[in-house]
Amino acid sequence: MRLRGVRGSRNIEDRRRRGGGGKAGIGGVGLLVVLAIGYFAGVDVTPLLQQTTQASQAPRELSAEEERAAEFTSRVLATTEEVWGQIFPAQVGRPYDPPVLVLFSGATSSPCGNASGATGPFYCPADEKAYLDTEFFATLSRQLGARGDFAAAYVIAHEVAHHVQNELGILGQVNERRQVVGQTQANALTVRLELQADCLSGVWARSVDGLLEPGDLEEALNAARMIGDDHLQKRAGRVPQPHTFTHGTSEQRSRWFATGYQTGDIRSCDTFSTDRL
Repeated sequence: MRLRGVRGSRNIEDRRRRGGGGKAGIGGVGLLVVLAIGYFAGVDVTPLLQQTTQASQAPRELSAEEERAAEFTSRVLATTEEVWGQIFPAQVGRPYDPPVLVLFSGATSSPCGNASGATGPFYCPADEKAYLDTEFFATLSRQLGARGDFAAAYVIAHEVAHHVQNELGILGQVNERRQVVGQTQANALTVRLELQADCLSGVWARSVDGLLEPGDLEEALNAARMIGDDHLQKRAGRVPQPHTFTHGTSEQRSRWFATGYQTGDIRSCDTFSTDRL
């Protein structure tokens, strides 16, 4: 992805030098938990809510790699601000209010609960902030097999897409529904939510097409496939269990991203009205 000359975002809150928020249970409603850690597990990880994290409070220096990751994140975030700042007036009929992205290292706290780097990126609608330990980029590449800078950019765009859903009122509606249905139905609702975020990420990708390099689009599609629930469960040595899925299959995730990329239209991302996910 060609980011040289692209401005950095001012909506970055960097907590990496000060460490996390201390020892506390990882709280929050079920939806937010799924958003936080579904990338790694693809299964019911509710028991992790009972675990605690202990973060060092001692200030530390950042490595050159960490600084580069922060600069990359800031520039990608800026592209999402430009894209959604144009799309909202054109397709939604009102201005877009961008999120703040919190960079942390090891552990941090949020109104949605505490998180560690192992939980993966997540979005908290309570404070309208996305949370990212940039070490996840290395995990994405080395452990999950999703290599390339545009794969990392897709992760950022996906979390911003959850903010877009929050701006549209979708997150709140889905969460309300999740509270009154069984676990299997709640998982199915979350799958639709996540696939919509993948589609919205594709809408963003279409709008930054001029910044793409050869192979970038395939990097994003590959990332979507590598973090599909069926693929993650197979990697864990399990037979895929669709009733436990929280993000969708590899095929679904890559297809919905491609749908957003091909259309560039928010309306094409209505995963809640379709019979075919």
